Amino acid sequence: MRLVRSVRLLGVAAALAAAVLAGTATAQEISDSHLKAARAAIDAVNATDEFDSVLPQAAQALKAELIQKNPNLVELINATVDENALALAARRADLEREAAMAYARVFSEAELQEIATFYNSPTGAKLLQDGPIVTREVMQAAEIWQRGIARDLAQNVAQQLEAAMGAQAEGGTGDGGENQ
Repeated sequence: MRLVRSVRLLGVAAALAAAVLAGTATAQEISDSHLKAARAAIDAVNATDEFDSVLPQAAQALKAELIQKNPNLVELINATVDENALALAARRADLEREAAMAYARVFSEAELQEIATFYNSPTGAKLLQDGPIVTREVMQAAEIWQRGIARDLAQNVAQQLEAAMGAQAEGGTGDGGENQ
């Protein structure tokens, strides 16, 4: 699951980077339908879901810090932090808007509709659900393959060097094989 989130984050980061490199498009340059398609794609790929816990985690960490410093103010701290966290919850829409703008700058409206259609399909939903499992299995296979390649390379080189040094010793050239 972490890899899929990383891939999504990488996609968002790439979209943001491409938007910066492509120039600064303003909100007026992106039509409402294009932005709507971007939001549908973002929803379909769950691009910002992992950020749902940012505010609750920040609030919990702040409570713990403040309560440790002022244990006699537990109720006041809890109430004050909760009140302020709720007031900031509306700012979650800012992230959705920025993510939609980033996607809209990189993908055409038609591409965004195709992305949303695919990820809302049973196959797309399965990819989101089971993709992390497949990715983990591929990574495990790649690690085994990588170790095998390194092992075989080392064995093959060792055999060739041994043979070359044996031939050199038999020939008595003593020149490190440079005249072969």
